[in-house]
Amino acid sequence: MAFDPDRLIERRRLKRGVIIWRTLGIVALVALAIVAVGRFGFDGVPRDHVVRLWLDGIVLDDPKLETALDEIADDSSVKAVIVRIDSPGGTATGGESTYLALRRVAEKKPVVAVMGTTATSAAYMVALAADHLLARISSITGSIGVILQTAELTELLADLGINAEAIKSTPLKAQPSPFEPLTDEARVATKAVIDDTYGMFVDLVAERRRLPREAVLTLADGRIFTGRQAEAAGLIDAIGGEPEARKWLETGAAVSAELPLRELRREGIEEDWLDSLGSRLGEAIVPARLRLDGLVSLWQAQPGK
Repeated sequence: MAFDPDRLIERRRLKRGVIIWRTLGIVALVALAIVAVGRFGFDGVPRDHVVRLWLDGIVLDDPKLETALDEIADDSSVKAVIVRIDSPGGTATGGESTYLALRRVAEKKPVVAVMGTTATSAAYMVALAADHLLARISSITGSIGVILQTAELTELLADLGINAEAIKSTPLKAQPSPFEPLTDEARVATKAVIDDTYGMFVDLVAERRRLPREAVLTLADGRIFTGRQAEAAGLIDAIGGEPEARKWLETGAAVSAELPLRELRREGIEEDWLDSLGSRLGEAIVPARLRLDGLVSLWQAQPGK
């Protein structure tokens, strides 16, 4: 058989390719084994750990997050939860639902909230679910309140030659609306809805922070507080960050500071790829703050004010 150098070179190239892919496969298996051992240990039993839950961005009603928190509540290997909050707030319903989900966790294991740059409005409502509440001196918190914003476009539409018309069962249906002036009756009815939700928020602060309701009302006028001001007012427990949270868990809840941390982020929770794509496209076109509907508990700095 004649010696064919090209064929020999090709065989060697293919052999090198096989070796590379085998090596990559072994590395992947080793990595998976390390992850499995890190999470479960050598005996296949989940290792005790502390969950670090990141809540940043706009607070929304999130069923997937609620499900994840319910699983954490039932997971005996999770010994505590540290909630890292950096959010200006969001919808009142989002704050309420996340608060209730965290309270279900707190009924079974200790929960500590650590405020970052901002933890206001609905994000502060979420923080109230914790057994211990920490903030930095310069953290911005508070902004206890509820708002419903609308705009009336009737004059602009008239200037454009557009006549908006609605046939309604009763005068208060679809009020407030940008397509018709807000009547006094509709304003009173809408204000009653705002006041009822606001009262729920105030009662929650009074209950969780063990403050007289009258005292909470003096604080719940929409103003923001620094972490130090919030501590003095009784809205948080202490100044600190995650090291202080771990220390409190160890001394106050007998959760060892040596336990490993497992990260949980909202964007890491399993999501249908089509839903994920849609939410990302929506955020790219219209920011989440502008897409909020219903009653809102959100703080943001106003330019020029």
